[in-house]
Amino acid sequence: MTGAGPLLLGVRHHGPGSARAVRAALDAARPAAVLIEGPPEADALIPLAADPELRPPVALLAHAVDEPGRSAFWPFAAFSPEWVAVRWALEHGVPARFIDLPAAHTLAWDAELPPAEGESEVAEGEQVRVDPLAALAGAAGYDDPERWWEDAVEHRGAGERDPFAPFEALAEAMGALRERYGAGGRPRDLVREAQMRLRLRAARKEFGDTVAVVCGAWHVPALRERTTVTADRALLKGLPKAKTELTWVPWTHRRLARSSGYGAGIDSPGWYGHLFHAPDRPVERWLTKVAGLLREEDRIVSSAHVIEAVRLADTLAAMRGRPLPGLGETTDAVRAVMCDGSDVPLALVHDRLVVGDVLGEVPESAPAVPLQRDLGRQQRSLRLRPEALERELELDLRGDTDAGRSRLLHRLRLLGIGWGEPGPSRGSTGTFRETWRLRWEPELSVRVAEAGVWGTTVAAAARARAEADAADAGTLADVTALAERCLLAGLPDALPAVMRALGDRAALDTDVGHLAQALPALVRSLRYGDVRGTDTHALSDVAAALAERIFVGLPPACTALDSDAAEQMRGHVDAVHTSVGLLGEALGSATGTDPGAASGTGGAGGAAGHAAGGTDADGAGSDGAEGTGSGEAAGVGAAADTGTAHTATVGTGESAPAIPAPGAGAGVASSPAVGADRSASAAALSHAGGGAAAASVPGVSGSPVSAPAPAADGGTVSPPDPGAGASVTTAPAPGIGGTVLSVPEGPAPGIGESMPPGPEGPDRVRRLRGLRRRWRGVLRGLAGRDAVAGVVRGRAVRLLMDEGELGAGEAARLMGVALSRGTPPVEAAAWIEGFVGGGGGLLLVHDERLLGLVDSWLTGVPAEAFTDVLPLLRRTFAVYDPGVRRTLGELVRRGPGEQSDPGARGLTAPGFGVEPDAGRADAVRPVLRLLLGIATEEKNLTGVGV
Repeated sequence: MTGAGPLLLGVRHHGPGSARAVRAALDAARPAAVLIEGPPEADALIPLAADPELRPPVALLAHAVDEPGRSAFWPFAAFSPEWVAVRWALEHGVPARFIDLPAAHTLAWDAELPPAEGESEVAEGEQVRVDPLAALAGAAGYDDPERWWEDAVEHRGAGERDPFAPFEALAEAMGALRERYGAGGRPRDLVREAQMRLRLRAARKEFGDTVAVVCGAWHVPALRERTTVTADRALLKGLPKAKTELTWVPWTHRRLARSSGYGAGIDSPGWYGHLFHAPDRPVERWLTKVAGLLREEDRIVSSAHVIEAVRLADTLAAMRGRPLPGLGETTDAVRAVMCDGSDVPLALVHDRLVVGDVLGEVPESAPAVPLQRDLGRQQRSLRLRPEALERELELDLRGDTDAGRSRLLHRLRLLGIGWGEPGPSRGSTGTFRETWRLRWEPELSVRVAEAGVWGTTVAAAARARAEADAADAGTLADVTALAERCLLAGLPDALPAVMRALGDRAALDTDVGHLAQALPALVRSLRYGDVRGTDTHALSDVAAALAERIFVGLPPACTALDSDAAEQMRGHVDAVHTSVGLLGEALGSATGTDPGAASGTGGAGGAAGHAAGGTDADGAGSDGAEGTGSGEAAGVGAAADTGTAHTATVGTGESAPAIPAPGAGAGVASSPAVGADRSASAAALSHAGGGAAAASVPGVSGSPVSAPAPAADGGTVSPPDPGAGASVTTAPAPGIGGTVLSVPEGPAPGIGESMPPGPEGPDRVRRLRGLRRRWRGVLRGLAGRDAVAGVVRGRAVRLLMDEGELGAGEAARLMGVALSRGTPPVEAAAWIEGFVGGGGGLLLVHDERLLGLVDSWLTGVPAEAFTDVLPLLRRTFAVYDPGVRRTLGELVRRGPGEQSDPGARGLTAPGFGVEPDAGRADAVRPVLRLLLGIATEEKNLTGVGV
């Protein structure tokens, strides 16, 4: 074989037996040149394989210059025959060249070539695409190609007497397969083999016949075939071309696995790597590795286990007629001896050892796009090394290094380079902590090359990409999410373009659902100003404007909804409620004020109730804050007996009907009319009726949408349904044309004036702080409007209860109305889902009046309607914790409300008392103060053991 022509070494890609055989054959033949299957453009990269910093597994990456996403890889592992050939050539000073089809043709070749003339047809009933190993294994009586390869090649050694014998036998077998199957369903192989023959002829002219060719064994018969140069060039004529660039990139054993989709992949790259590197006794060394891994996972594995596993593997190999134990025998031995017959720890062995997570390394001298070099510099400076094994990274953003890591990871996500994915932080809900799951995949090198079109550094590329995404964003929610990502990535220079796009889309988008989806991300962005040092004043203005538009459009958007749309709208209501709370906190933090002050007695809605020196029914302001105070509505009470409420106008002089408040002397004050003079609004306060106040927000086409207000007796004031024909005569207010009565926005004097307004100015701060108050007014309107979907009404009541705006008695009254016999059962079930769905079971546990109402309604549902109601109830109660469901079952079995009877004390469920135990509750208060960081006197800790 060495004297009649070139040395053709047919191999299996990534086969350790072939790799050892190639080394032995090259040592014996000493060729003048080594030709290797691979793209010829990579010839200039071969010398880098001698760099000790280039550690396999690695791959040749080729990508189109004008379209980096169009790429191809040629992987090499330490046990790949091609890698062994490259290393041998470099060690012996022998030229090494790649002879496969150029990458320029491979990347530009979109469609497969039609079968060439003279290609033998595949016999009927045979596979269109032939697997050579499977065909040979089947002919030898094996049902597993991997097992046949191990017995025929891996366990035979490299051929001590004749190093060329394995290649001759394999070439003969492949020749028989090619005679029967032709190209084996691979028409492109004919073109590739024509290119190889041309490159081989050129090498023989340069070096003579003393050249060695290392290629897939499937191609050996084609390279021996005698063809003309003209015929080979004809096959290559007219192939498309693309301008390409090539470099070395890191690869992983996992990406060498066949399960990853790699066509030439193998089932067990980690096992094959062990067979290649183990100098002797591979089974004993392998089982020792397995024992070490299981010990790291706290499994009890001793030396005796290893010895017994080795014996069992040898016995199984002898019983199965195999020359040496293979992966199957060692796996069975591990399962039986070290895993106690369980496949759970065996799955870990397969993932970590049989496949493996080895990640290669590439030196800095390798060609790379500027963005890749900048990324490498930042990875080194931040000590953030890429790893193939997924790991969790906790970041504390108060430190410079962790803050830099966070910015880098967020910028890479903006560029579509998913090295890390953020996850929930453990042990902290603050914005100064982040948790990431990091895992480097080889494909990310392609993403880096693609992102190189945006800039030469990570920061510049991320900024350019963010500005382009802002211009191309399809929805308002996309833009607000992008603004949040820019803040997380520390890209203040990109915010102006994003804010312009945000303003443009917010002005044009009238869909309340879109606005509600956009608000949460925008509000979350405001929370990053303190930790990340980013100015978020512009975002606060946009967020406040979005919130105002949602307040106006939400009530009409919640009517005439089907069940799916109503459920979606409930999610929007929850999102807006959370966002309004966060917005208040963020604004309070930004201005140095107490965010809770905006929802205390200083609110305009609560001021009216306190103005005459009194309080509302609960002894608190309208926002649920304790205490009293003198509000801007001082002197209220002049019209306390009129029972007349007034309305606001929206600049046009038109007025909407006001709602008379039930209860003695309860009046309604509304927010200032759009376009009205603020001083005139303030003057009109002296003529307002006493009691609770309702906020009014501008409606569509000049009609205000009045939010209901709590009455003095704890009830609510609901606005009339549009079109119902309700008419209320308003009393004229001097100085405003007889149609307007309003309360100035912002906190009342005595609360708001004592706080520093911050750099934004007092008017702006007061306007932003009033958002929570106005949102509560919107919720009251939703809760009392019959046309609103039941699930939304129920959710509004629940949110008002959570905020302290509704007492338990009022909530029970609203539930009674919603569950009355006049309400269709399906609508009533939807109300219940909105009220107690999503973790509201504790309400029913602690307020048995509500549970009794639900129980009474459910037992009264007609049989014909029960089947319609049951799916809704199942969906509502299925999300409760098992303990909550069990407690509710005990309460229902006992009968809600029976604990109020002194004679029923013995009937209470275990662990439940008739009344709360105040003494036991007081005993834990000092400990709670310590946990919450609330200052306390030392004497309060007496008896708590601290």
